[in-house]
Amino acid sequence: MSNRIETAKVIPGPGATVSADRAIGAMLVDSGKISLDDAERILRYARDKSMRFGDAAVALKLVSQDDVQQVLALQFDYPYLPAGESAVSLEVVAAWSPFSRQVEALRALRSQLLLRWFTGEDGHRALAVVSPGRSEGRSHLAANLAVVFSQLGERTLLVDADLRNPRQHNLFGLQSMAGLSTILAERAGIEAIQRIPAFLDLSVLAAGATPPNPLELLQRPAFGEVINELATRYDVIILDSPSAARGSDFQTIVHKTKGALLLARRNRTRMQACAAMAEEIAAAKAGIVGTVLNDY
Repeated sequence: MSNRIETAKVIPGPGATVSADRAIGAMLVDSGKISLDDAERILRYARDKSMRFGDAAVALKLVSQDDVQQVLALQFDYPYLPAGESAVSLEVVAAWSPFSRQVEALRALRSQLLLRWFTGEDGHRALAVVSPGRSEGRSHLAANLAVVFSQLGERTLLVDADLRNPRQHNLFGLQSMAGLSTILAERAGIEAIQRIPAFLDLSVLAAGATPPNPLELLQRPAFGEVINELATRYDVIILDSPSAARGSDFQTIVHKTKGALLLARRNRTRMQACAAMAEEIAAAKAGIVGTVLNDY
């Protein structure tokens, strides 16, 4: 399985029935985008021109197409963030621009993973995102995958298992005092997991304080116990892992998840590095569920 992080599609256009039009109008009023007088004006214009409510509102320049897409997302239980209204980084493109070509590729990858790995009640729960080197987009992919799984309604947990150079707390605007490292050091419990308010089914376990002994922490029995406990609470667990260039941490992680998503970056990652990593994953008694070509 190989995916480039680009390509796309858009959800259905604004409201297809009178009742849907009224629902969209009410949501635009409730959100403060339009007034009641605006709503009546839009309804009259929509009837006269045989247009849908959202199209009429955009035609009258009372709202933007982004405003209409935002309320449509709420109607279809497909949350994403309005521009400038969250601490979530713009790198988490699935949270901000769910109709982009890049996010369509992420949804295609999600479908493949649902078929090949997260296959219902008897399927696996955890998957590690790995790559041979640094700056190949591993944290970016893990964060965005977690968002698109949560948008599907899956109870999703993103774990920052990179205890050497963690990034997920920055990507989601979280405090990282307590996290995986403090849980493994028995200084915190799973209450360190933080919900992402804008996404009903998305939670993040930050890396926590950077420890002097990351590999030793991950090799403790507590790590496997934590993964097993989390698997009873979440449908999908995505682990952001350190690169192979950072040491053998990733092998310990994939040994517990049993599966890895191998990421390579176009014109940067060497084939021999991927081949060597594949051998190390096999040595950890895990399998490569799929590969992703990051094209940026």
